[in-house]
Amino acid sequence: MKYDFDKVIDRTGQCSMKWYCKPGEISMGIADMDFQVAPAIQNAVLKKAEFGVYGYADTPAAYFDAYRNWWKKYHNFDMDVNWMIYSSGVVPAISSIVRKLTTPNENVVIQSPVYNIFYNSIINNGRRVYSSDLVYKDGQYSIDWQDLEVKLSNPQTSLMILCNPHNPVGKIWDKETLARIGELAYRYHVTVVSDEIHCDITRPGTSYVPFASVNEINKQISITCLSSSKAFNCAGLQCACIVVPDGNLRHKVWRGINTDEVGEANHFACDATIAAFNESRDWLEALNAYVYANRDYATAFINQHMPACHVVDADATYLLWVEIDESIDDVSAFVDFLEENQGLYISAGEGYGENGKRFVRINLATSKSMVEDGLNRFYQGYLNYRK
Repeated sequence: MKYDFDKVIDRTGQCSMKWYCKPGEISMGIADMDFQVAPAIQNAVLKKAEFGVYGYADTPAAYFDAYRNWWKKYHNFDMDVNWMIYSSGVVPAISSIVRKLTTPNENVVIQSPVYNIFYNSIINNGRRVYSSDLVYKDGQYSIDWQDLEVKLSNPQTSLMILCNPHNPVGKIWDKETLARIGELAYRYHVTVVSDEIHCDITRPGTSYVPFASVNEINKQISITCLSSSKAFNCAGLQCACIVVPDGNLRHKVWRGINTDEVGEANHFACDATIAAFNESRDWLEALNAYVYANRDYATAFINQHMPACHVVDADATYLLWVEIDESIDDVSAFVDFLEENQGLYISAGEGYGENGKRFVRINLATSKSMVEDGLNRFYQGYLNYRK
C-alpha cells in the first residue's frame, strides 16, 4: 500500500477535540479522521512554517483556481472564480448566511435527521428550525415531497439548508431530486444553502452531484459551501469556499462574511488546500477505498453479530448510521453506557433530530484495527446493556 492507513496514530495529548478520552478508551464519534494528511499537504504546511513569518494572510488566486479545476475535472461543474468567497469554515459561513439572509423568528428548512450543528446555526441566531423530516422506510431514506412543499411555501420560510451528500445518513442526492428541490425553492422564493463538505468521501466508482450544477434555476438560487477539510483531514486549518453564482445574492453573503469577520485566510490553510486539490488525488482515492473497506467490514460484523440492528446503506461519508433494535429501550442511555463501561465514544442519533433517536453514528475513518476494536466493544456493550 502506497499510503499506510493501517498505522495507528495516538492523538491523545494533541488538543484533539475528538480524542478527549482517557487512556484505553477509543473515540469513533466526532467527524474527523485519524489518518495523517496527504504528503503534499504536509509538505506545503512545513514549507510555510519554515519561512518563519506568520503574519496576516491574503487569499491567493491559486486557492480559488484549485477549487475551480477540481470541480470541473471531477464533478463536471465549471465554477467561475468570481463566484467564490473565502470563509474560515463551512459552519461559520452557514451561521453568517442565516444571520444575513433571514430575520429573527423566520423559518429555516432542514431535513432531519441531519448534521447537529445546523440546529445551532438556526436556534442560536433566533430563527426557527423547520424540519421536513426524511422518510425512513425499509431501511432507506427518501424525501416527503408533499411535506417539503408545505414547509417551503410557508411565507415565514426564506432559507433552506441542504446537506449534499447527506450527513448522517450518507445519501447522495441524484440530479432529479436536486432539480425538484430547486424548483420548489424557486417557486416559493427560498434560497438554498447547500453544504457539500462531504462530497469527496464517496464509495469508489460513485460521485455526487453539485446542487448548483443541475440547472440554471438551482444555480441562481443557491449558495454552496465547500472545503477540503473533510476529505483531506484539514479541519483544524479552518478554511472553506462559498460559491454564489448570482451577483446580488453574492454581495449579501460577502457582506455577512465580512461583517462577522470570518473571511480572513489562515496563514497555512490556502497552501494546504492548493496542495490537496492539485497534488493529492491519488491519496484521496486510496483513502476512499480504505474507508469503504472499513464500512463493508463493519456492515458484515453488525449483520452477523447484531442482526436485529440495521446499517443504513450509504455511498457517501465515512460515517456509519445504524438503527438500534427495540431491545434497547433508550439509545442515548445506551451510548452513555458504552462510554462508561466499554470505553467507546460514538454519537447518539438523537442529536441529529427527534427522528434519529433510534440510531447511532459511528466514525469509520480510522485504522482497521481500531474499527475492529470499536465494533467488538460496541457488540459487548450491546449484550451487556440488554442484560
